[in-house]
Amino acid sequence: MTTPGDEPLLSLRSHIYAVQKMGELRHVRGAHWDLELGGIAEVSYHLPHPPAVLFDEITGYPAGMRVLTGSTGSSRRFGHTLRLGDDLDDAGLVDALRGKPSQWAGSARDFPVAPVDSAPLLANEVPGEKVDLLKFPVPRWHEHDGGRFIGTGCFVVTSNPETGVHNGGCYRMEVQDDGRSTTIAAVPGKHGAQNIERWIAREGRAPVTVSFGHDPLLLALGGTEVPGGVSELEYAGAVLGERVPVVIAPDTGLPIPAGSEIAVEGWLTPGNMRDEGPFGEWTGYYSGRRRPCLNLEITRLYHRDDPILLGAPPGRPPHDYSYMRTVMKSAMIHDELVSMGVPGVSAAWAHESGGGRLFIAVSLEQRYPGHARQVAHLAAQCPAAAYMNRYVVVVDDDIDCSDLEQVIWAMSTRSDPDRDIEIMRYGWGSKLDPMLPEGAPAYNSRAIIDACRPFERRADFPRVAESSPEYLRGVREKWEHALR
Repeated sequence: MTTPGDEPLLSLRSHIYAVQKMGELRHVRGAHWDLELGGIAEVSYHLPHPPAVLFDEITGYPAGMRVLTGSTGSSRRFGHTLRLGDDLDDAGLVDALRGKPSQWAGSARDFPVAPVDSAPLLANEVPGEKVDLLKFPVPRWHEHDGGRFIGTGCFVVTSNPETGVHNGGCYRMEVQDDGRSTTIAAVPGKHGAQNIERWIAREGRAPVTVSFGHDPLLLALGGTEVPGGVSELEYAGAVLGERVPVVIAPDTGLPIPAGSEIAVEGWLTPGNMRDEGPFGEWTGYYSGRRRPCLNLEITRLYHRDDPILLGAPPGRPPHDYSYMRTVMKSAMIHDELVSMGVPGVSAAWAHESGGGRLFIAVSLEQRYPGHARQVAHLAAQCPAAAYMNRYVVVVDDDIDCSDLEQVIWAMSTRSDPDRDIEIMRYGWGSKLDPMLPEGAPAYNSRAIIDACRPFERRADFPRVAESSPEYLRGVREKWEHALR
């Protein structure tokens, strides 16, 4: 891919160019949209150094109509996405991110969107009656998906009808009506779903715009708990340090990022429903049976010449955005615990094997009786972790909470199940939960596991059988030749 030149802010092409310069982009030509793109992407997520993959010459489509996967799947790519640096490792990225979400949220209103009259997105405008989303290489990602999902890395814009504040969310979207429309499976309780409900209650319909190709910063923010009342587009401006240029969609009045590759605008109405799903979700399971979902009546479609679709297919971890979510959640949970005034918290880690939500570990320096339980309960219900969290494990600060083997070792040797496991009930669950019976309310329970040395036994608890870090450092230096 050539130099981006005068690409708009938040252009996907600029991101692809940067990833190619890092040497982390792979080109795949000739794959089929039906399962093969998803299968290749799935294989790539399990490689020792997962690359971003740009698909071109997709079967049945002209060259130039492309799909990108794995956009944020390494510390370098995600560090670049968050504008924190291109050469960070995992720990360095989380450290660099610490404190930033609250700073960005606090300054978001200083970066209102900047409407523009021209953008590459406007090169092609298609009226609603002529829309065919299947003119783009929309994949069927997983073998048992109910259809072709154009929305996996999308950015769905809604607004609060009372305040006018925009929200940007990332929801799965299945192509319907032979390409003329698409369902939007907004997650109940999320800000986008609340906006849709408010509009329908007030006006009988809800305006929506959707971008299907953009800088993955919008994917990251659309899938993160940005505080209520804060626009994700303004939040993105705070990350970038400049206002995000947008095209104002004429039918709905909502913004579309000017750097978008493909976008639509339209309306959701309660009488316009289509069956949707199942879909291979981030929990690693297909999400239940096919069920009715709000369907978007598209009034206009816009796209660049040779547009690129941003794909972010979930599945059994690791998947497309599990690394991204792990990094974001780990930093946000740590920050929220510190902001509550809890002393001694060393680190937090939302493990990728739990999709960045289901399994959270926190390390701390114990300072008083009950300290570990306090941290565990707060971590289980803090805003960044409250949605669909299932296990919180608290460990001493000699344990690297990002290392699952160390966490399991601490659980196995420093906790007594009878004393150290507590159950919280009626937490914020999800219909995506494979343990939730069909039709049941979306509650979940969560386990609190205190895997710290008992506070009263810290002084006489058995010594760990390992050499000191200083001694091992000297051994490595002396015997490096024999240990290569």
